[in-house]
Amino acid sequence: MSQSIESHLNEKRVFKPTKQFSKAARIQSLEQYRQMWEESIKRPDKFWGREAAELQWQKKWTKVLDWKEPYAQWFVGGQINVSENCLDRHLNTVRQNKAAIIWEGEPGEKRVLTYQQLFREVCRFANVLKRNKVKKGDRVLIYMPMIPEAAVAMLACARIGATHSVVFGGFSSDSIRDRIADCKAKLVITTDGGYRRGSIVPLKKNVDDALREGAHGVQKVIVYRRAGNEVHIEEGRDVWWHREMDYVDGHCPAEALDSEHPLFILYTSGSTGKPKGILHTTGGYLMQAYATSKYVFDLRDEDVYWCTADIGWVTGHSYVVYGPLACGATSLMYEGAPNWPENDRFWRIIEEYSVSVFYTAPTAIRAFIRWGDQWVKKHDLSSLRLLGSVGEPINPEAWMWYHQVIGGGRCPIVDTWWQTETGAIMITSLPGAVPTKPGSATLPFFGVDPAIVDEKGQEVGPNVGGKLVIRKPWPSMLRSIYGDKARYKKTYWSEVKGCYFAGDGARRDKDGYFWIVGRIDDVLNVAGHRLGTSEVESALVSHPAVAEAAVVGRPDELKGQGVVAFVVLKSGMIVEPHLREELRQHVGQVIGPIAKPDDVRFADALPKTRSGKIMRRLLKEIASGKAVTGDTTTLEDLSIIAQLTANND
Repeated sequence: MSQSIESHLNEKRVFKPTKQFSKAARIQSLEQYRQMWEESIKRPDKFWGREAAELQWQKKWTKVLDWKEPYAQWFVGGQINVSENCLDRHLNTVRQNKAAIIWEGEPGEKRVLTYQQLFREVCRFANVLKRNKVKKGDRVLIYMPMIPEAAVAMLACARIGATHSVVFGGFSSDSIRDRIADCKAKLVITTDGGYRRGSIVPLKKNVDDALREGAHGVQKVIVYRRAGNEVHIEEGRDVWWHREMDYVDGHCPAEALDSEHPLFILYTSGSTGKPKGILHTTGGYLMQAYATSKYVFDLRDEDVYWCTADIGWVTGHSYVVYGPLACGATSLMYEGAPNWPENDRFWRIIEEYSVSVFYTAPTAIRAFIRWGDQWVKKHDLSSLRLLGSVGEPINPEAWMWYHQVIGGGRCPIVDTWWQTETGAIMITSLPGAVPTKPGSATLPFFGVDPAIVDEKGQEVGPNVGGKLVIRKPWPSMLRSIYGDKARYKKTYWSEVKGCYFAGDGARRDKDGYFWIVGRIDDVLNVAGHRLGTSEVESALVSHPAVAEAAVVGRPDELKGQGVVAFVVLKSGMIVEPHLREELRQHVGQVIGPIAKPDDVRFADALPKTRSGKIMRRLLKEIASGKAVTGDTTTLEDLSIIAQLTANND
């Protein structure tokens, strides 16, 4: 039986950086990138020491890295404060009165916070936390919509050395309760509600339900008035944000924190059903969030940078708040859905604020394709100079649409691979230096040493699929699973000796470019052939009628697993009787007969969370004919489940 993931897609299109972009970029050539990468791997102390010197340290480190597998300490002995690096160090520069955060609410309100104003708000709220008896080392849970106060809360925690744990505003009260119990949070910060597709999401009620259901240990709940909906205020426990701010001043020195002081705990789904509390610390995390923001997005003082991720995900941590603000950039935040009130909300925002760097997810890009080009053409997107992709592999055809329709054929695309656990971008192109191939994350970032290995841990040759591993420690790596070191070692360091195992399958082509083919858990074993789901999906999306596809396996007595494809057609396309077989044959031509779907089901949309992640667990249950079970509270549209389970004949 074949043990490698078979890779058949062969992308021949290559896009070189334009001379104009390269000339102004921080990294201007492939040769310069390779020299810097070699140094970062062979002499990490020198490389990261030089990069870290750009940050503001209250006490310099004595050693760049102390590595005792699987535990790393970066910038040992150094003292630093993330909030100080994101705010204070810009105040005596021309950035003092520059926009730090530009915000738009879903109903249409607009706010701008300069670096000076954001600094003052953070200092005042840090004093509110102190007033409510939060101290260095305490855990604070943040459950808020995409409003500037969410960033203020994070930066205020970082300022006084409290460890924050942000919970995505689409999660249920059960999720809040479980996270409070695991991290033993002392205080919760929330809002009365938030806006989503014109409705108010009752965030405070969800917190109340979580606390009533047994989330013990929480002493205070701070409530920001956002939506004006009626909420219950528990006397002695709940306090209003605005009233607390009246009691404090704007003077709060940044705490000198050890480089390894816990900055945040962010929970990600675990295979056991119990969420994993991914622990990130201060100095190393900030270093790589800063360096990747600077080099990958090639950030300039004049840029308006927009990462569309929610603050509840690691992308929101690293590339809405910490990375851009450490660089002194202007970070745009938008509260609501991309298609509210109409399908052009994102393009209207880009035009209105002259966004120059735009970072979003492939699931969003495929939704844009489905809605049609007419929504894009209504707006002037000429301010854009750089596009980014994050969250999952991007199909080559979606990459091409993004490049041509959104970027006007002139904007480089940085397709970034990384995870909650890695803290920051790991594999990516650099826009002025690295030629790109649609669908490939391209080359490793500085200090990152990835490899593709087989079942025995041996590195494989070009275009042979296998497990993606990282062979050396990197600054923003997770330090542990909170409260469970044994699980940390078993989950990430036991699969391949001496390596961090990412859980993803990938291949590396003859040019050394990395192609992520999906989670190893999602690899299909069809008659002894191991197929990456993302490659089958890419083959489907390359058909002119298809906007989006998700592929899962179902039990098959003969082949082991059958291939089931869920397909969303482009706007204006209808399901013709011959289309199922046409798509099956198309996949057979692109990949090979073994990859032909056994079943093709059509729907108006795929089941996604509010963050845009496809809920593959639900698709697997539907494909297998099982009842849909488990938590569906984060599902954007429950009606999709009924449509997918209905007879598609």
